[in-house]
Amino acid sequence: MTPEDVAAWLRAHPGFLAERPELYRMLAPPRRVHGEELADHMAAMLATERAASRDLAEAAREGAGFAARARAAVLALIPSRDPAETVSQEWPALLGLEHCALADEGMPRPHRLSLPRGTVARLLPAGRDARVRPSPTELPLLHAEAAGLVQCDALARLPLPGAPAMLVLGARAVAGLPARGAGPELLFLARALAAALLR
Repeated sequence: MTPEDVAAWLRAHPGFLAERPELYRMLAPPRRVHGEELADHMAAMLATERAASRDLAEAAREGAGFAARARAAVLALIPSRDPAETVSQEWPALLGLEHCALADEGMPRPHRLSLPRGTVARLLPAGRDARVRPSPTELPLLHAEAAGLVQCDALARLPLPGAPAMLVLGARAVAGLPARGAGPELLFLARALAAALLR
């Protein structure tokens, strides 16, 4: 396509950019041109940039809040005699979540969820050690009696010898677990929990 072809197509479809404001972020505005249409174009570009900045700031606030709660949860592991119990009993309040659990494919033990063989590898495939799931599946398996309350969850692989294990976190609302940037905090929680279990 030539620039003339693009211009002709846009003339034939004048509402195209108005229906797709995200494209304004990719366009370079004209310079030293005046007029009402240019002002509308610039206003649309500014509105799109402001919306993107608001989304970015909101994601940063969510991430910072979760990071602070994650540090409080890790501190609770230091005096703990039973890290799995601390996760299930104390972490929900500290992290502001509905459900927190250590889940593994080993023999059933107190304060742990017992998973069928292959569950950890299926939910956290190789190369993916943590994930937030805005529309989680297998709620009864992963969240037991809290399944009815959980609308969003997060999973993080525990670096432990033996049976595959993971940390399972469940939130009542999607905002409870930041959709962007939560990976490092989830891995931090999982590593801290693994270290506490290996003491």
